[in-house]
This record gives sequence, C-alpha cells and structure tokens, in this order.
Amino acid sequence: MQTNGDCVLGRHLYGSAGETQENRGSPGEDGVPEWLPRNVYFENAKPLLRLKSLAKVSWWSMLAKTIVFGLLFAFLPAALAFDGAPRYDSWEVIGPGGGGGIFLPTISPHDANLVLVSCDMTGAYISHDGGRSWRMFNLGGPMAFFIFDPVDPKVIYAKTAAGPPSMKHDRPPSSSALFRSVDSGITWRRVRTDSDTGGSLSSLAVDPADSKILYAVFQTDRAYAFQVSTDWGKNWRTVTDLPDGAVKIFIDPLSSPSDRTIYVIGNSSVFVRNQGGSWRIGRPVPGLEGPGANGHGLQPPLVSAGFDDRGGKPVIYTVAGGGVFVSEDGGQTWRRASSPPLSAPLAPVAVATSLRHPDVAYVSFNTPRDRAAAESFFGVAKTADRGRSWKLIWKESMTSAPNIHDSWISERFGPGWGGNPFELGVAPQDPDICYGTDSGRTMRTTDGGATWEGTYANRLPDGTYTTTGLDVTTNYGVHFDPFDRKRMFISYTDIALFRSENGGKSWISSTTGVPARWVNTTYWIAFDADVRGRLWGAMSAAHDLPRPKMFGHGSSPTSFEGGVCRSDDGARTWKCSSQGMPQTAVTHILLDPESPSSARVLYATGFGRGVFKSTDGGDHWELKNAGIREKEPLVWRLARDANGVLYLVVARRSDDGSIGGDGDGALYRSTDGADHWTRVRLPDGVNGPHGLAIDPEDPQRLYLAAWGRRPQDRAIGGGIFLSTDGGTAWRQAFDKDQHVYDITIDPRDPRTMYACGFEASAWRSNDRGESWQRIRGFNFKWGHRVITDPVDASKIYITTYGGSVWHGPAEGDPNAPEDIVSSRESSSAGPVYALKKALRKLHIVDRAGVPFLIHGTGGTSAMANDVPFEACLLSTPSGSLFLSAAPPPLRSHELSLHYCRARPQFSRAAVSPQ
Repeated sequence: MQTNGDCVLGRHLYGSAGETQENRGSPGEDGVPEWLPRNVYFENAKPLLRLKSLAKVSWWSMLAKTIVFGLLFAFLPAALAFDGAPRYDSWEVIGPGGGGGIFLPTISPHDANLVLVSCDMTGAYISHDGGRSWRMFNLGGPMAFFIFDPVDPKVIYAKTAAGPPSMKHDRPPSSSALFRSVDSGITWRRVRTDSDTGGSLSSLAVDPADSKILYAVFQTDRAYAFQVSTDWGKNWRTVTDLPDGAVKIFIDPLSSPSDRTIYVIGNSSVFVRNQGGSWRIGRPVPGLEGPGANGHGLQPPLVSAGFDDRGGKPVIYTVAGGGVFVSEDGGQTWRRASSPPLSAPLAPVAVATSLRHPDVAYVSFNTPRDRAAAESFFGVAKTADRGRSWKLIWKESMTSAPNIHDSWISERFGPGWGGNPFELGVAPQDPDICYGTDSGRTMRTTDGGATWEGTYANRLPDGTYTTTGLDVTTNYGVHFDPFDRKRMFISYTDIALFRSENGGKSWISSTTGVPARWVNTTYWIAFDADVRGRLWGAMSAAHDLPRPKMFGHGSSPTSFEGGVCRSDDGARTWKCSSQGMPQTAVTHILLDPESPSSARVLYATGFGRGVFKSTDGGDHWELKNAGIREKEPLVWRLARDANGVLYLVVARRSDDGSIGGDGDGALYRSTDGADHWTRVRLPDGVNGPHGLAIDPEDPQRLYLAAWGRRPQDRAIGGGIFLSTDGGTAWRQAFDKDQHVYDITIDPRDPRTMYACGFEASAWRSNDRGESWQRIRGFNFKWGHRVITDPVDASKIYITTYGGSVWHGPAEGDPNAPEDIVSSRESSSAGPVYALKKALRKLHIVDRAGVPFLIHGTGGTSAMANDVPFEACLLSTPSGSLFLSAAPPPLRSHELSLHYCRARPQFSRAAVSPQ
C-alpha cells in the first residue's frame, strides 16, 4: 500500500498488505513501536513520532480480537473454537472438511504444533496448532515433499511435482519446482524449477548446523547425481554419481560439519558418504535386490530413519517384499522385523519413525485382499524396540474401534472408507505424536497411539460438522433452497451431497435413500421453485467427469452407473426417479420453469448415452438423441435461453491434442424441447467446449467456455468465445486462461460475468465479457465454476477440483498476498532482505551479537559493514526498490530491509521478516 509517496510495510509477518507492521503495537516513549527490537536504531533519519492508521484494522482492534479469540480458544470446546486457521485475505473455504486423499504428514523438528500435509489435487495445508486448524496454500502443483530447516525454525522447503504424463494434454502442466518459505509458510519463493539445468530434484536435505548448505539428488533421464550447494541453492556442484537413485537423504547430526556423514536411501539400498569423502553402498533391502525389482522400488512412505542422541549409525525402517525390514547399521545389513501379534501376516503399506527417537516406529497395515471380509482389518502397529516386538494400536474393520475418534467420515461411510493411512509422520522430538493420512482423513495421536482423533473436521452439538480448514474435495455447484436461503447445498465428488441449514456454517451429509453405488458423486441438483422441498439430483458412481482419465483407457462411459433421484423433503431423504433411463452417470439436470408444477419437464445428461427427457416430474424418462452425431455422446451440460431454446455441450473425448476427429467435442441446439438437435458451429480451432452461458436479455449473445488442447508444448483453442448471432460467428473474448471450466452470468446484472478454470485464477467482467480482471485472492490451481451469492451481492462462491468451495469478495481482495512471490523475487538464492524507507544508515546486531551497519545507497545496492550488499531490482511499485542479496551478509534470517525512493526523509521504519 502506498500513501503520499511513503513506503508502508505489507503483511510480511501476517500476510496481508492491509495489515501494516505499525498495527502490531503502540509506539514507545522514544516514538518507536514496542514490537521493534531495541537493538535496532537509526542515523540521519527522523524518529517515528506518530503512527497513521493506514489499514482497516487498527492495532487496538487487533489486540481486542486477540484477547477475544484467546478466551474463546481457552474456554470453548474444540468443536466450537475453530473454523479453519485464519487466512491472510478476505476468502474462506467452506465445507465439512476432509473428503479426499491426503499425503505427506510432516512435523517441524522445532515445534510439534507446526505440521504440513498435502493432497493430490494441488492443495497444501499448514497447521500451527497441532492440527486443530489448517490453512490451505497453493504452489501450483501436487507436493513431492516438505523439508524443515533444522537450524532456522521459520524456513521450510516444499517441492512440487509435475502431474502424470497421461494428463499433460488434458490440463495445464503443474509446477515442478523447489520453493522456500522464510516466514513459517506464509509466503514462498521459487528456488529452482526442474526445467533448470541440472535435472529434476528428487530429494533434499539441509545441513544440521548451516542453513546455507543444501544436499540434493538430481535426476537426468536415468542418471542420478548427488550435489551440494553452499549458497541456499543458487549454485550446485556434483559430488558423486549414484547408482540407485534417491528417495531420502539423512545427515548424521553428530558428524563433523566440515566432513559430514551422509546416508542416501536409494530405490533398493543405502549409499553412504563416510568421513574423509569415501562412498560405499550397502546391501539391497530383501526383495529389492536390484533397482526397480519386482517392478518397483522404495518410495517415501516406505522409508524412514532416525538417529539416536547417543550417537551411532541411523536406524532405518523400510517396507518391502510384503514385510518390514530394519537396519541398525546405516543400511549395511537388514533384518526382518517380527510380525505384529496376529494369526496371519499383514500387508504393511507405510512406515515412520521419529528422527531423534528411532527405537519407536509406526507401521500402517491392512490384511491381504484374499481374506474374507469378516477377517479383514486395518490400522497401525507400533514398536518401541526397533521392530523386535509390535503392538496393535489401531485396529478396525467394519466397525469403529473405541480408541479411534474420527470426525464425520467413519460416521457416514464407515471406517473402511478412509482405511489405513497411506502415509505416516512422527514428530522428530516426540515419538508419541504421529499423524496418519488416508483417502479422506488426517488422523492424529499425541499419546503414542492409545487414542486417535480426526483433525479435518469438528463436530458441533447439533450433529453437524464444520471444517478445520483441511478441505480436500472436488465439487460442482453451490445450490440454494428457493424457500430458505440459509439452506444450501454443495454437490461433491466422492462424498456426494452435503447440506447446511445455517448459511454454510456447518454441514451434514444429505444422501439418505440414494442407492449406495450412486453415493459417490452428486453432479447437480435442481429445485422446484413452486413446491417447497421438491428437488431432483444428478447422481453417479463415476466421479471427476468430464476428465478423460475416467474413460481414456479403453473403458466405455456406457458402463458408468448412476441416475436421477428425487426428494420431496428438502433433500433429507431421496428415492430413485429413473424409470426408462438405463444406468448412466447423470452429470446435469435442468428444469423447464414454464412447465406445470404437477407435470414438470426435466432434462438430464447421461454421460456416454445422451439426453433424457421427462414430462412427469422425473417418474419416467425418454432418450432424446435425434440429430446428435456422436457414438456414445459425452453429453455434459445443458442450458436454456429466455425463449426456451435448449443448448447441449458435448465434452471432448480425445486428450492427445488432436482436432478434427471423432474425439472432438460439440455444441448442439434444440428449438423443440429436445425432440431434434442441430449442431452449432464451434469457433475455429476449438474442439473442447466446456460450458455455455446465455445472456438473459439477448438470447443471441452466447458465451462459450473452451478447454484448450496441447498438441505440443503450448495450449491452444481454449478461453472464452463470444457470439452475438446465436453461434453463427464467434470471436475470442478472453485467452489468458486456456482451460476455462465454465462461465457464470450474475442474475442481478447480466453485464457482470465470471469465469474460472484450471490455471489458478478466477475472472470477472463488468462489460458483458469484453474485458476481464483477475479476482485476486483465489489461487487454487484447479477451479471449476463461480456461483453468485444470493444473500450478499458483494460475494461469490467458487467450486474447485480438490479445494472444496471458496467464498469471498466478488471483485477480489486487492490486498490479498500471493502464496508465491513474483518471479523476479524468486530469482534470489538466499532469504530476501529489504531496506525499509530512505535510510542512510541502519545499525543492527544479529543473533550472534555481531554488529552490522547497513548503508542505503539510493540505488539498487547497499553496503553491510563496508562490504557490498549484492542486490537486484525486484519490483518498483510507486518507486519502491526491493533489494535481494545472495548470499546475504547478515546472519539473521529474520531481518528484512526495504529501500524506498519515494521520500528523502524517514517517517515510518521497521525491521521485519519477509
């Protein structure tokens, strides 16, 4: 924020440009805020004489809120205290919490309350209170790993992974890069990408005594190189080639800092650097006698290690060959751990130990698939003697165990829905703290496994649930009861339909009566605006449509199960309403509002079958495909204009980037109630129609959302296209995003429109689609569609592919910080420093007691103790110069300086983390 040429501190600590550092405390007697360290003083600059309220929230109000929330957290039950961790913008994520695959539970070695997890749909989540609340952040791709700096508690590394090759033509590529945060996960800077010279980063470790030193393994084709950086990752040098890849790297903390002992766990064995520089390789893990043996090798969930404080080689646990193996000599030899006390062998799937307490380890298990259901069970076993004996601390089957205190998933779907953990994470400093993540839950124990609790949702006294901020769900629509706007619904994948009776504050499953096979996905619901409580639902056993991954491997969409259900009590109960309709994945349902309430006309899309029509309120259905050319048409969405003309979007079948074949999508029109369909010409170069919006005041004005294709390295044929003559001619109105999922017209004002897609953005137009502006603050990688808020015109809802529903300002939050800082800033190797205000000199003493004198030069450089402070110009908002050093001359990573040319005198100053 800039005011009268002054530089004002943004939300470096708290994340919002609207909350300045001045808000954090009152000035002391010398005019300097109390929160500013007393060992910082200024020369040739005016002291801070007064503070101006430049943010909406004063420090007094922040103090009051802190006290109020502190009292709430102290005295209210946990179920009432949390609604997700505070975000640094005006958005909130709503829903019941959980619901999708969760991975990589990683706990800080400095603070067991600081925890990270991720999902496979690009979201990452951080908790600062031991899992009681979570905040989502987005780095542009699914996570490969998290690494905490063992020296600096505020520094975290995160590595994103590219999506699977099978999806590269269907969606924009995911980021594959290494990021670093120096503010405990508030903001992230890109350190390097896998497209940089040197290959793809497969594993990373930070030196136990020196944060500048990073150890990594890079892969180029099938070659692996162990490399070291001594400048925070700016430059790398190869130490040795590795014959067996790398899954994890462990540094002996008691080895000499100048001559480290390093353990690189490969695909089948451990490669060790001994003191003196020699390397040796240990014996392969039994069952993995060669790289990729049996078609696979070790993966991160299958490997864990720890060092005893008394010294010695690490204790390494692996899961391989259907068993658990332990090495107490750093991977030189292996022994099979004894099986837990069961009559039949178990199938272990993940293992984790405590970095500083390796005697203790946890193993996630299930029983072999060939066992009868009555004999099947799953859970977690624990050892306290390096695998020589085990105790079952979590054992469930068809019913919940008494020591497992899950949130809503086990209650609604049974404990087998989540199953045993995919991955486990144990606190480095406390072996009694362990997290387990599975198909929809994050479970935690703080007492060594005696009890486990779900951390993804809180149960309220009325039996409903609210998220803790850990939302991992795909959804398609937000729907409002026309008779009660506080009754709202979210149509989900995997967890089907959820209902809220209080305007979205808490949620409950709303699929009672839906056939069990169909309780996977609710794609849409349609209300009868004339009959209270009556609605229809598009239900399916097949999720994630219309993504080609669901049918692109030889399976026919005609095999998908699903149908239409009807409710007459506001979705509390349902009954099938699909007579005449074969089993099909119904993806949309549309009601003709002009049909009589006693005989409602409904249209439904059966994915892979065609359009179905009912003239008796859904009791009977008839296939209406006349004129539709495609075999097994992937009918996706319907739209109706003000004159009753129907439009049909047929999704693209191909995902290879081609055009002009049988795999192209299509757009159809019907002027006779679906009795006949006529093709509408698509824009040139487009074969992926995905959504259609029709101007309510001008039926000839059509907006087409198009899903781009990737014939090579760049997506084309996507964006938003506009026709003013009913589809005869088209012109491109928007091309910044090439994968637009859908378009929404504000029912209050057709000049206002919204669009969203799979490129981490949502967009708004105020001129009927002629120009578009990004809605700041929404940054989930894979967005679906925007739904206007019928209660508050200033807000919108955004559905997503994996991040539940976002609710926030319709025009965006101008002060919302980005999770990833600008690419110019990201080019810096070390932590970023900024000189705030036009300082001529700044004295500071670092944490080691070493004094530094910083001189602002008035340009793009500075001096530290008369040593040049290497700097680069990062951005220039209103004349500001951000300076970045590599390596920084200061030892304290908490120092952040920002030099501003806007004023020659100093009126506000601060030193803060950035």
